Amino acid sequence: MEVSRSGYYNYFSEKSMQKRVAKAKTDEIIKEMILKAYHFRGRKKGARQIKMTLENQYKMTYNLKRIRRIMKKFEIICPIRKANPARRMAKATKEHRTCPNELKRNFKPGEAGKVLLTDITYLTYKGNKRAYLSTIKDAQTNEILAYEVSSWLSIGIALNTLRKLQKHRHLTKDALIHSDQGFHYTNPQFQSVVKKMGLRQSMSRRGNCWDNAPQESFFGHFKDETNIKECETLEEVKREIKSYMTYYNHYRGQWNLKKLPPVKYRQQLQQVA
Repeated sequence: MEVSRSGYYNYFSEKSMQKRVAKAKTDEIIKEMILKAYHFRGRKKGARQIKMTLENQYKMTYNLKRIRRIMKKFEIICPIRKANPARRMAKATKEHRTCPNELKRNFKPGEAGKVLLTDITYLTYKGNKRAYLSTIKDAQTNEILAYEVSSWLSIGIALNTLRKLQKHRHLTKDALIHSDQGFHYTNPQFQSVVKKMGLRQSMSRRGNCWDNAPQESFFGHFKDETNIKECETLEEVKREIKSYMTYYNHYRGQWNLKKLPPVKYRQQLQQVA
C-alpha cells in the first residue's frame, strides 16, 4: 500500500481518531448551513453563490475551497449550464436597419445606467408550450431594469420592455442600448422609440454572441436557477419570473460585484459618485 509504518500507526492512534470524529461533526454543522444557503428563496446555487449568500444573508464566512469540499462530500450538486448549439439569429429585412457596434464589448463604463443590454429568449414549460422573455440589463451593475413576458414573439414584447425602462430615473443622458441584430431591434418602430427616449443604439456583429455576452450569461443563470419547466400555465411562468427577478436584483450576490446583489451594488456606486 506504500504507507509508512509510522503513518499507519498514527492513523489508528486515539488522537487521530478523535480529530477525524471532530472534523466529521464540524462538517455536518457546516453542511446544514450550506444547505440553508443552497435552498435560500428556493433558487439553485453553486459554491460561489452559496458563499455569497452565507455572507450577505447569514453573516457567515467560509472558505470557498471548504464549501466545495463539503458539497462534494455530501453530494450537494450545483446546476451546470448546457450550451445552446442552435442559437437563433433573425435576418433583417430590407426596411430594417442595423446599427454599428458602438459598444465594442466595453461593458463596464464605471457608471450605472450608461450601458444597457437587451435580448429575448424562449422558455419551454409543461405540455411543450413556449413563452418568451425580453429583458433590459444594466451592464455595469447587472441589474435587470425592465422585462416583459409574452406567449408571442412579436415586436410588442421588445416595445413593452422599452416602455417599462422609462420608469427608471438613474439612466444617464447619453445611455447606450446594445442588442443583437434580431428583427425586433432593427425594426423601425423599436428604433423610433429608442430615439424618443434619448438613447443611443448599438448592435453586435452578425453571428457574434460574445458582443452581448453578459446578457447571454444572465439567461443562462436564469434557466439554471428557475423552475419554468414545472409551470403549467403562462400565469405560473410569469409568477416564477417575477419571483426570480426580485431574488436576482435584491438578494443574489455576484462575485464580480463585490459579492453584492445588483441593487445594493448600484446604491453603493451612487453613494461614491
